[in-house]
Amino acid sequence: MVLRLIDAHSSKPGTTIMVDGEACTVRSNDISKTGKHGASKCRIEAIEVFSGKKKIVAVPGDTRFDVPMIEKRKAQVLSVGDNTVSVMDLESFETLDVPFSEEIKDKLAPEKQVEYWDIEGKKAVMRVL
Repeated sequence: MVLRLIDAHSSKPGTTIMVDGEACTVRSNDISKTGKHGASKCRIEAIEVFSGKKKIVAVPGDTRFDVPMIEKRKAQVLSVGDNTVSVMDLESFETLDVPFSEEIKDKLAPEKQVEYWDIEGKKAVMRVL
């Protein structure tokens, strides 16, 4: 679900936008000045939230980007696998298999509480509480 739309020239560093169907956090936005007959251009450097890949997009300044709704929820770890962790949501008590990043792999253990993000239907464990 899209929260709102923003123009490319108003996307500040730290803003989360949708680029090619993936949620990305804006790292920098270089805006060129308008010319005599042309519009301003934006060169946006963004990092994907879940995979950490870098994306660079050059678009006109009036291009609109979706700002996704980010749900941050708490869960308790039930078991840890190779690429996913089985967690129980602390509000709805549903059991989910959620992927996690390599940085927090050594901190995950059964009975620990974690925060997972749900962005446009994709879920991932972001940090251990």
